Amino acid sequence: MMDSERYHAPANGDLAAADEGQEEAASLLGSNRELAILYTIAGQLNRKVDVREALQEVLSQVTRLLGLKTGWVWLLDREGRPFLAAAQSLPPYLADHPERMTGRCLCLDTFLGGNLASAANINVLRCSRLRNAEREGDPSSWGLRFHASVPIHVGEVPLGVLNVASEDWRELHSSELQLLHIIGDQIGLAIQRARLSAEHTRAAARLATIEERNRLAREIHDTLAQGLAAIALQLETADALLPTQPERAQTAIRRALALARSNLEEARRSVMDLRAAPLQDHTLPEALALLVKRLQAESETRLQYRYEPPSGPGEEPGRFPPLSPHCEAGLYRIAQEALSNALRHAAAEQITLTLAVRDKMIMLQVQDDGCGFDPDRAREYTREGHFGLTGMSERARLLGAQISIESLPGAGTSISVYLPYQGQEQERSPWL
Repeated sequence: MMDSERYHAPANGDLAAADEGQEEAASLLGSNRELAILYTIAGQLNRKVDVREALQEVLSQVTRLLGLKTGWVWLLDREGRPFLAAAQSLPPYLADHPERMTGRCLCLDTFLGGNLASAANINVLRCSRLRNAEREGDPSSWGLRFHASVPIHVGEVPLGVLNVASEDWRELHSSELQLLHIIGDQIGLAIQRARLSAEHTRAAARLATIEERNRLAREIHDTLAQGLAAIALQLETADALLPTQPERAQTAIRRALALARSNLEEARRSVMDLRAAPLQDHTLPEALALLVKRLQAESETRLQYRYEPPSGPGEEPGRFPPLSPHCEAGLYRIAQEALSNALRHAAAEQITLTLAVRDKMIMLQVQDDGCGFDPDRAREYTREGHFGLTGMSERARLLGAQISIESLPGAGTSISVYLPYQGQEQERSPWL
């Protein structure tokens, strides 16, 4: 038997199944195309920082993928007034006369009146901006008459309108209207996200301004205020010694003069560069050693400085880890404030400053054997005008470090700061 004899014509059921299969395949292809369009639009909205650039890209993609001629987007400003946010291939009748794309129109009035809706939340409107061109047969309008208007909302909040048009207006399929509706929702979410981001940026800028003011206050306290306090202390000593020990009084006066000159130079350098001046030409361990040496020359209290360099696995022996200027300056100022507090208030016989690097942790400690205090009364000291403890705590927080203040009346004080590092330079961690 020949092969041709074994051929049988398909039954009606088989033909129906074949037709259903073709329709299913076409539907699947259509769905994939719509997903590809939405994926492309979402990518444009997520990649662009500027809302107008993003909308321009969206218009280009929408008109190209749907085979339309032109499009434009109206957005509402904070006072609810519409403005043209983006436009794609406007006809010369509109593009060459920008005034024709300002003010209200039938589309915007319908939208603002809450009547821009249909089953797919899309209306096809006769464009009132092209009415005169249509009446006069002006060819520069490209024959545009109608456009599809897509309302853009976030929840119940109206944001604007997306319009798309073509020369020979064709009825858009329901799937295309639904696709435009989803794109309108994507635009609305992107605009809302951009506005929230802008508000966050403004709030962050305000916070940064407040932190900068606090930082400047700490800089003044850690330089000029401390210097003036040290000068006052030396002059008070000289005043007390002058009647009985004029030579020691003279020594205290010379120290006060040296402090005045040093702090004047420090103030000048701080004005030129708000970074801690002693760190400009020194590493942090070197700057702390010089700080202790200078304070020792100005005080009769014994001061000791200990530096324990890194020595563990993965560390470069003897080399202090590279830190950002912000971190180095913060640690230096904390040490300076802690030493200054101990010298002024602790009545200590010995003060020890320790800088140690252990297990990816930098430890800065100032310990004295003085009179001590009650840490629970720290807020009272601030209200009395003593901001040293508060300033040290704020600096530690801004560095991402932990600070520990241990003290008891009559038992001395220990202030320790722990800063983690990763063996590399540390840094602090518009759309509309």
